[in-house]
Amino acid sequence: MLVIAVAAVVGAGAFAVVAANRVKGSAAQTAAAYFDSWREGDLMEMARLVDRPPSDFIARHRELSEELHVEALRLTPGPVKSTGDGTAEVAFSGVRVLAEFGEWPFGSTLRLAVRERAWKVLWSPETLHPLLKDGGTLELGETKSSRVELVTREGARIPNDSYAEAYLNPLKPEFEQVHRGWVLLSKVPGQPDKALLTREPEAHVERTTLSRPVQAAAARSLDGTEDSAIIVIRPSTGEILALADRLGGNYSAVRDVFAPGSVFKVITAAALLKSGLDPTAQLACPASYQIPFHASYHNADDADHGTVSFTDAFAHSCNTTFIEQATTKLTMDELRAAADEWGFGRSYATGIGGSCGAVPDTDDLDLLALNSIGQGEVVTTPLCMAALAAAVQSGTWRSPRLLSEEQVRAIDGVPHKDVPMDEGVTAALRDMMAAVVDHGTASGAGLPEGVAGKTGTAEVDGQTSHGWFIGYRDDLAFCVFVRNGGSGRSAAVPIAARFFSGL
Repeated sequence: MLVIAVAAVVGAGAFAVVAANRVKGSAAQTAAAYFDSWREGDLMEMARLVDRPPSDFIARHRELSEELHVEALRLTPGPVKSTGDGTAEVAFSGVRVLAEFGEWPFGSTLRLAVRERAWKVLWSPETLHPLLKDGGTLELGETKSSRVELVTREGARIPNDSYAEAYLNPLKPEFEQVHRGWVLLSKVPGQPDKALLTREPEAHVERTTLSRPVQAAAARSLDGTEDSAIIVIRPSTGEILALADRLGGNYSAVRDVFAPGSVFKVITAAALLKSGLDPTAQLACPASYQIPFHASYHNADDADHGTVSFTDAFAHSCNTTFIEQATTKLTMDELRAAADEWGFGRSYATGIGGSCGAVPDTDDLDLLALNSIGQGEVVTTPLCMAALAAAVQSGTWRSPRLLSEEQVRAIDGVPHKDVPMDEGVTAALRDMMAAVVDHGTASGAGLPEGVAGKTGTAEVDGQTSHGWFIGYRDDLAFCVFVRNGGSGRSAAVPIAARFFSGL
């Protein structure tokens, strides 16, 4: 009986030892409960599962989510691995969804150990994110920018090397607005800050009237030709579809004036047509012509075309014909009035400024003669001549613009109202400009069918002449200008041909 009693006592003592060493739950159960509470945002329950949680445990979690603008959290634990007697760990991956950046993945490790006969989480800041180790912090910073991006009418980026930068860049301050960007920084004491995620401030986007394919074709047509410019306008609206400017010496195709040469004959022809001269009228085009008791004038290369129609005198750019007709049928006031009707003397509200030119008053018959062929004191801008060609095509002069009408009014003021042109005059000018390309000074130069235009060669004292070519095809009107480039046919017409082939 004593043996049995002793055995019973020993057995009871062994049971008491086993019971005293029994661990509540398992590492897997504690880890699962912790991850579930973390997903649900139950910070109190998370703290209960942690061994001696720091006093700011809950605050740390809340502050990190608030600082990073966390909208959601996903956690994917791996298997529980034993790391020793009463210790374990769980590698896990997570994804925080940040308001400014979207999904931001991370990975960390949850460590566990037996404490006071229960499995507990051994928490440290790097449990939240590995970069919080050793006093590291994660901070979301705000950046600001007033960057402006001007785009084409289609919303596309302006083509590279567009030769329009000199006009677009000064426009940008007109549209500056502050936009915010963001940067997520990792900061570790004693180390430089590291940018983990960045979101650049969005540029303020403004559309211009430039057409991407038209601007690209215009720019490429100027490649290899210095001191040149091409402006393309939509006659039906006045919108500038292309503005490519390679003029040197800080010259501007929009603001600076040059002698127009024979492209001004469009205006002289309009004045003569309005005075009653018929396009079919037979006129002399001799190599030279002297105004009675005044100076003598010559055609280019002293060309003698004999007797031709007024239309063909225009097509062959007969200086002698135009001077004779202008000095016998027009006054300086009438020539200037015609120029004003077709755009001279008007302010241009384009969004980038601009001007047309001037036809000064004179009582000198020789100066009237020179002005009538675009020499003398007449000056104009390539922009003005592009608008002139557009008015011939559409029958209405429209103020050219590079921006929307609302934007133009805000920057440059109210543009000039549309001006309907004389239908008979514009119809005749269209036939005359078609003849220039068909059998005149721009014929056989590779221009596509449907192009009508007028060449111009403007003499410059002591320098090479300026080359001009203006015209239109369908709803595209253009002006090509080559400063000190030579004749209009040799310098400007090939650029127009390259432009149309590049469309």
